[in-house]
This record gives sequence, C-alpha cells and structure tokens, in this order.
Amino acid sequence: MSAKIRLYVEQDLAPGQSVPLSRDQAHYLFGVMRLGVGAQVLLFNGRDGEFLADVAEAGKRGGVLMCVSLTRDLQMPPDLWLLFAPIKKARTDFIVEKAAEMGASRIVPVMTEFTNAGRVHRDRLQAHAVEAAEQCGGTFVPEVAEAVKLDRLLADWDRSRMIMFCDETGAGSPDPGLDQFRKCGPRQSWAILVGPEGGFSERERTLISNQDGTVYNAGLGPRILRADTAAVAAMALWQRALGDWQWFDE
Repeated sequence: MSAKIRLYVEQDLAPGQSVPLSRDQAHYLFGVMRLGVGAQVLLFNGRDGEFLADVAEAGKRGGVLMCVSLTRDLQMPPDLWLLFAPIKKARTDFIVEKAAEMGASRIVPVMTEFTNAGRVHRDRLQAHAVEAAEQCGGTFVPEVAEAVKLDRLLADWDRSRMIMFCDETGAGSPDPGLDQFRKCGPRQSWAILVGPEGGFSERERTLISNQDGTVYNAGLGPRILRADTAAVAAMALWQRALGDWQWFDE
C-alpha cells in the first residue's frame, strides 16, 4: 500500500463507496499535496474504520475518491473524558490536539472561577481534534463539547463515571501509586479534571470533593505544572494505569 495521506471524511465508508470532496479537501489533496487521478489515500470517519481509496476525479474545486478496501477496523479509545479549563488560544489548541492523540473519547472545556480565557470556539477545537487523529493514525475522533461551567457540570454528573481530580495544592500524593489507582473500582468510565493557571477556588474544591465515591485525588509530582503540561501528564498516568497503554512491562 503506497498511501501515506490520511483524510477524515463525514460520509459512510465501504468498499466501492464513492466519496465526494469539499473544496478545501480538494485543495489540500490536489493543490497542496499534488495528488492526481490514480493516487491513493487513506480515509476514516470515526465509525467504519480506515479505508484505502483511489482518486477517481481531481479538480481545483472538488473531486471524488473511491473506496477500495478496509485497511483497519475502528479502534475505539477507552471511555475517558478530558475536562480542562481553557487557557491561551495556542495552548488550548495544544491540549485538544494532545488529548486526541493520547486517546480521550470526549473533550470538555470547563469554565472555572479562575479561568482566564476568551470565547471558546468549539468548531475550531473540533478541527484540531480531527487533524490530530489524521496525523496520529487514529480511526476515532473525540467530540469536543461546548464549554460548560464547572458547577453545572458537577450538578448533572453521572456518578458512575469516576473523576481523576488533579489539584495543584497537593491534595493527591506526589506519587499516586498505580496499584492504588487501579483499586478505585471496576468502573470503566472516567474523566480527568485539570484546572486553569490560577488553580481551583476553595468553593470549587468543595464541590468536587462532595462527589462522594466518585473522585480520586491525583498528584502530578512535586512541581506545579502548567495547565497544558498537567493535562498531558494526567492522561499519560491514567493511560498507563487503566487505559490501553498497559501492555508495557511493569
């Protein structure tokens, strides 16, 4: 297989299925990447797996791809949400990209009392998640949800989903201990919660701690991490303990 370019599409995928391209997609494939009729690309839509496709028609404003065969089945990530407080634009983009790469199933911007960020553009962040999935070889694209206030999120929280609470004040041990982490319960649904640059307020810590039996306080080492670093570190810790990275040797 010679295809190296991966493209996310909305259409259903199956052998023999034709996939019309948008103007932007055509520009990328034919204007930027210089592909022509007969070239091959890899397609995925987050539902049907990954397919090898031939370029059947190529034009400046559009084109058509023809699915040939399934190359990989859909690989779902663990049931892990990332809840994070938006920060500066470029660093928020970074968090979303890395969350998609590292296997989040849903990404939720959370507005806290100390959140210092402007309007959250969900469509732009969703596009970053798509690009990250294209680059990392994923077959699933996590949903980026609309921004929500922390107190509203917690008021409607499903108690069957555990929360890994990353609090910079040291509420968790500097070494969370993977064995203890795994003993939090057999539930497979989790969320990681990381705060803004100013941390969480005392009121917010109380709201979080009141989620009895649902919250696991996790320290992320002896140093205070930047918000974007904390999100990556927390996801790595969770994936190592409970996710799909467990095949590494202990």
